[in-house]
Amino acid sequence: MKVIFFENDEELLREALNIRRKVFVEEQGVPEEEELDGKDPESVHVLLEKEGKFIGTARIRKIDDGTFKIERVAILKEERRKGHGRFLMESIERELSSKGVQKIVLNAQIQVREFYERLGYRAEGEIFYEANIPHVRMVKVVKR
Repeated sequence: MKVIFFENDEELLREALNIRRKVFVEEQGVPEEEELDGKDPESVHVLLEKEGKFIGTARIRKIDDGTFKIERVAILKEERRKGHGRFLMESIERELSSKGVQKIVLNAQIQVREFYERLGYRAEGEIFYEANIPHVRMVKVVKR
């Protein structure tokens, strides 16, 4: 498997958006206008490639000097529960850590909260709704 980090690459962004559309819009019923929130141009995007096929994606946005937010983490349905999400997240964390990031935040859907907890994230605050799906804010302090 290979993880690709990119910015300003329309072809790769199309691949990432295709995965997000399948997972969030088609599977979960998120309105496309909510999924396409206008923050993609300011983000670093990530694609997970397996045997020549893109099977996962995420995006990363800088919140402040020491904090980055991971968003839109998606693995195609047929590729879930095979360790690919862990591989993707650990690759992102290594990349961010190498750049001196001190804290990573994300808004996890409640259904995958335990997945992020196993990766060392801790929940902060109350449950809230995004696109009518319950979420919780999660934080991880990156070790240097």
